Amino acid sequence: MPGDLDELTSEIRAFAQARDWHRYHAPKNLVMALSVEVAELMENFQWLTNEESDALDPVARSGVIDEMADVQVYLLELADRLGVDMVAAVRQKMVKNAVKYPAP
Repeated sequence: MPGDLDELTSEIRAFAQARDWHRYHAPKNLVMALSVEVAELMENFQWLTNEESDALDPVARSGVIDEMADVQVYLLELADRLGVDMVAAVRQKMVKNAVKYPAP
């Protein structure tokens, strides 16, 4: 299994290249696909109570994990296409969040 985001991104890039998908993976298309996958992830939780969403059965949990993976794949493809280091981006955003939302 990949140990970090760079390895995972390389695997995703190779997978798409082997299928000649790069021509379809413009940033706007990746964002639209990401939106669809997030909607599919949300669908797994639609109508559940907070308690139910914390206690998914194995089948529901498996579906959630699949959709989370789809979201991550498209997000990493988008970052790769735009040349964004997601680890650095998240760390920078957390600094901004700490200023905007200081701990009590």
